Amino acid sequence: MADAICMGELLIDFVPVTTGTDLLTAPAFQKAAGGAPANVAVGLARLGTSTALMCRASEDGFGKFLVKTLEDGGVDTSLVRRSRRTRTPLAFVSLAEDAEREFLFYGDPSAGFCPEDVDFSAIAKAKLVHFGSIGLIPEQSCAATLSAVDAARGHGLHVSFDANLRLDLWPNADAAKDAIREGIERATIVKLSDDELEFLTGSRDPAATARSLFHPGLSLMVVTHGKYGCTFITPEIDGKVPSFSVVPVDTTGAGDAFMAGLLTGLLEHPDDPLTSDRLYTMCRFANAAGALATTMRGGIPGLPSRAAVTALITEEADR
Repeated sequence: MADAICMGELLIDFVPVTTGTDLLTAPAFQKAAGGAPANVAVGLARLGTSTALMCRASEDGFGKFLVKTLEDGGVDTSLVRRSRRTRTPLAFVSLAEDAEREFLFYGDPSAGFCPEDVDFSAIAKAKLVHFGSIGLIPEQSCAATLSAVDAARGHGLHVSFDANLRLDLWPNADAAKDAIREGIERATIVKLSDDELEFLTGSRDPAATARSLFHPGLSLMVVTHGKYGCTFITPEIDGKVPSFSVVPVDTTGAGDAFMAGLLTGLLEHPDDPLTSDRLYTMCRFANAAGALATTMRGGIPGLPSRAAVTALITEEADR
């Protein structure tokens, strides 16, 4: 079975064919497979980790396209439950001139994922389970996700959580904040953007506020700063890691590529201590993966291979 199991939304991103356009002015949209956990799953697979996605997918044409995209990306789809009772969720993306995005969502992002869809035997054989906040929005999906996470913690697995804040999907900001805090409380590894850190704590300064979110089971938090790199924080140490200079086209999936890069470094030596040197190397690799993901349109199409990430790191070192 897979070493890493990602849980959560699998959807279609419709990305404008030109940047600097909103939904009103975009001349056309390009279809791409997406959904943060799905992106992380493909990202991990491309970087060499055996990975499965646990979710529900529609049997409609879009759903079949998504499952094929996962399989083409090297992801084990045996934990994807197929359903004829739901439609594939969609996300229309607006791209600003700087390639930053806004999203307009249609449909249930979890596609009806429920407790009966959880394969506890697969979790018991894995090394890591990854999830995000969007899987905590629908009641059934939340119950399924948390039961899987609790099982993973019970087996001593690493559990990673990505806040992935999309306020438009939540009934209100307080509900989003409560769910994200619950996700953090169940995780051993957490990724936040600086915007998400500010949403939770009122400050964008990781050194000042990140440890206020720590609990006894949390071993690592990483706060991303876009083109300015990231900060890693553990209960004992912290450090800033610079990013890489690239020309961005679309930032969709950049955080997921970063997450995949970070988890790749973790899973290469899952029981080794998280020293400052090791965390710097892990985050440098993750920053390179995230940077490369911005150079193509769409979430999954832009996820880099290990060779591409290594080449960018080498190129930067030679400058």
